[in-house]
Amino acid sequence: MAKKTSAQRTAEAALDAAKDAAKDAKKLIKSLPKKDAKKLKPLVEDAKDAAKVSKKKVADRPKKVAKSATAATARLTQATARLEAEKKASDRKSAAKKDQKKAPKKSAVEPTPDAKQPAPKKAPKKAEAKKAEAKKAVAKKAVVAAPTVEPTVTITTPTSAPALAPAPAPAPAPVPTETSAAAPELSALTLVQLRARARAEGRTGYSRLTKAALLDLLAR
Repeated sequence: MAKKTSAQRTAEAALDAAKDAAKDAKKLIKSLPKKDAKKLKPLVEDAKDAAKVSKKKVADRPKKVAKSATAATARLTQATARLEAEKKASDRKSAAKKDQKKAPKKSAVEPTPDAKQPAPKKAPKKAEAKKAEAKKAVAKKAVVAAPTVEPTVTITTPTSAPALAPAPAPAPAPVPTETSAAAPELSALTLVQLRARARAEGRTGYSRLTKAALLDLLAR
């Protein structure tokens, strides 16, 4: 038996490929729409015809046989791939439409978790806590800023000497000035209270003064 040439082997491989492509396309036709199936049927028949070649023709003209079978296979393969892609795309679209139709029904029947359980009102509590802290801070500032109230000193002087004992009227006691009366009270105050006192009296430049300087400033 004579050995086959490389051209003959190539031709036989092309014929086998055409047969396989025709079988696969025939299976695909069953799942395709009628319009697409009609387009594919002629190409399947061409591939079958290209694969039905006698051994004598393969031996005599292997290149021509291989060329014909390869071309038929290529046409069928390209058409099959295109129709498969179109089928997958249409399947995706139909599935998406079904999902869209089902979605409104589910949302209408089943309420969302947000609708079932209202969220706890945490914001008012936080706001009340902040207001309470602000009130406490204002109260502390008011206590620090309030100036100390000085006791009023009332001095009574004798209006007249006794009528029976004429004697020289005693010298009137020296009336204490504001500085002499306030000095011992100011010295008892703290630095914060002295600054609050200076602020209440409308003094300026007291924030950086020492206690001694503040006492001197307030005594003026």
